[in-house]
Amino acid sequence: MKISKIAAAVALGALAIGGAHAKDGGDQYPNGAETWLGGAVPPPGNYFINYFGYYGGELRDGDGNKAPSGEVDAWFNAFRFVHTSEHKILGGNWGWHVIVPLVHQKVDLFGSKSVNGVGDITIDPFIVSWHSKNWHWAIGLDINLPTGRYKEGDARQSIGANYWSYEPLFAFTYMGDTGWEVSAKLMYNIKTKNKDYDGPAGVGSYASGDEFHMDYLVGKRIGPWGVGLSGYYLKQTTDDEINGQKVAANAFWSEGRRGQVFAIGPTVSYTTKGGVHLTAQWNHETKVENRFEGDKFVVKLIMPL
Repeated sequence: MKISKIAAAVALGALAIGGAHAKDGGDQYPNGAETWLGGAVPPPGNYFINYFGYYGGELRDGDGNKAPSGEVDAWFNAFRFVHTSEHKILGGNWGWHVIVPLVHQKVDLFGSKSVNGVGDITIDPFIVSWHSKNWHWAIGLDINLPTGRYKEGDARQSIGANYWSYEPLFAFTYMGDTGWEVSAKLMYNIKTKNKDYDGPAGVGSYASGDEFHMDYLVGKRIGPWGVGLSGYYLKQTTDDEINGQKVAANAFWSEGRRGQVFAIGPTVSYTTKGGVHLTAQWNHETKVENRFEGDKFVVKLIMPL
C-alpha cells in the first residue's frame, strides 16, 4: 500500500500534554498520541498537525483501588510543525519537529481548581526515517522542556512537570498489500529532578521514576477510510525519590510509587481527495496503579504546508 504524502504525516512524535498522573508533575507525553502510520515519517517537506483532545479520570492507589479524593478533567489543543529534509543519515532522511500545547485543566484533590496556559513544549532535533516497500521505521530523541505553569505545593494549579526529560524512541509501521496496518512507537522517558518540590517535609527535590511506554495500532484500510484498535501501555521502571530517598509506602501509595497503565479502544481515519488526513480515537484505561485512570479522546488534523 503506497503511503500518500498526507497520510504519512502521522509521524513519530509527541504532544506535550496528556492525562495527569499521581506524581509531582504530569505526563509530558500523552500516551496513545501516535497510532495510524506511527512509524512512517512523511517524505521531504513541511507539515502541520493539530491535536485536539480530552482526558478525564479518577486517582488510583498502589493496588489499583479508587482513592478517597482525586479527579481530573483536561482539554488540550497542540500545534505541531514537522520538517523532513533531503539530507541523509545512514540512508535515512533527517528531520525535526516542535510541539506547542495549550491546556485547560481542572483537578479536584481535596478541593477543586482550574488552570489554563501553555504546557511543556516538546522538540526533537534528530528524527531519522527509512522506508522499504511495506516497512517504514524511524528513530528520534524527544526533549521535553519545562515551559508549562508549575505551582509549588499545589498540583491542582500545575500544567507543566517542572523538569526536563529526554526520550529516545523507535517507531515502525507495517502496511500490508491488502490494507492491513500494524504500527507501534516504543519510548523510554528519562527524567531530571524537580528541584522546587514542596511536600510534607518542606521544599526539596522530587525525582519521578523513568518509564517505558508504547503506542500501538492494528487497523484495516478500506478506500479512504481506516478502522482499527489502538492504545498504549506504560510501566514505570525506577522508583520515585524525594531528596534522594525512595518514596516510602503508606496507606495509599506503594513503595517507590511506580505507575502503570494499559489502554485500548476504537479508532478511525479518513483521507480526503484534497489530501487532508483526519483521525479520531477513544482509549479506555485499565490495570492502573499509582496514577489516574480514565478515558482519553483525541482528534487529529494532518496537512502539508
